[in-house]
Amino acid sequence: MKNLIVIFGSLIIAFAFNFFLVPYEILSSGISGIAILLGILTPFDTGVLNFVLNLPILLFGYYKLGKEITFNTLISVLSLSVFLYVLPIVQVSDNTLLSSIFGGVISGIGIGIILKFSGTSGGLDIIAIIISRSSNISVGLLLTAMNGIIVLFSGAIFGWNLALYTLLSIFITGKLIDTIHTNHIKLTMQIITTKGEVIRKELLDSIYRGITITDGYGGYTMENKQILMMVLTRYETIKVKEIVRKHDEKAFINIFETIEVDGEFAKN
Repeated sequence: MKNLIVIFGSLIIAFAFNFFLVPYEILSSGISGIAILLGILTPFDTGVLNFVLNLPILLFGYYKLGKEITFNTLISVLSLSVFLYVLPIVQVSDNTLLSSIFGGVISGIGIGIILKFSGTSGGLDIIAIIISRSSNISVGLLLTAMNGIIVLFSGAIFGWNLALYTLLSIFITGKLIDTIHTNHIKLTMQIITTKGEVIRKELLDSIYRGITITDGYGGYTMENKQILMMVLTRYETIKVKEIVRKHDEKAFINIFETIEVDGEFAKN
């Protein structure tokens, strides 16, 4: 199922490139943007260039991100390269500004979908994820910052008007990525329950997170309760709530966003 979603996300990215960005020589973010640049300047196909440029970074990602993400990334790179080769280059709009906006939005949706389901679209995505895991910086912001060099190349070769359109497209892509891929957002969950011990055991077996437990009692019932507190990512909240409800349907769960985590926190 994940593989099909990754392929679908790659199709969305290829559609954004060939229908909105490439016709106006607006570059995308990452290695795919460099592939578009070289595809415009050389007789080589953009899809072929995208695959060749991603190979060394895929090998690097294998050692840093593990088999699952690398395998899904390989599927993404292969399918994106095929889609870029197969889909025709069509100028949907005759307005450069609209093309850069919609190209950025659509490609951001495609990349965000791929990232959400344990993959990357290759290239700088891999480097951004590795850096994000060792910091509190979002993947979208990192990609936007690292793509400055693409904007400079775009300005030097195609003129600064197109460079600014490229910058706008890359910025919008980064915003859409952060909207969909929210793994960098940390949440604090407080669970007030009478089944603290059994919930604690299953959480430790299922979720790789630390738990702090304090004793309390209900202000109205005066019933003894346990308060479990843990910091986790947005994706993990679904699993935690399932475990809590499995043992205590009446448990009270309070979730709020954490601004910063200073201390040991697993980024995987």
